[in-house]
Amino acid sequence: MTIGRLAEITGVPASAIRFWERHGLLPAPERRGGQRRYPPEAAERIVVLRTCQQAGLTLAEIGELQQDQARREAMIRAKVTEIEQRMVDLEHAHQLMTHALRCGKQDIVGCPTFRQQMSTWRRSS
Repeated sequence: MTIGRLAEITGVPASAIRFWERHGLLPAPERRGGQRRYPPEAAERIVVLRTCQQAGLTLAEIGELQQDQARREAMIRAKVTEIEQRMVDLEHAHQLMTHALRCGKQDIVGCPTFRQQMSTWRRSS
């Protein structure tokens, strides 16, 4: 398929696809008549790249996914730990926001219930 078709089915701009190719994150496609021609699995690889980006992986980390097993596992273990901490942080933010919607205090920081929850978060960290 052409780069335009690949961009269309993945929702990723052709410029991003070319960028990923230049940085070795996507294999260089074959060319026919000067046009890039991608195999169907290129769309799957792009879905993986986008998912990794949305999870917060840097381009260098995404590149590590394509390295040997030991390097890949080390990066993945570190990233899983980071993601788990972000999940905790997001859960705390969610609790704060939902409490703030219900709380009648002018300043949420002065709310005893919120202050108790913050104390619990600090102890669990």
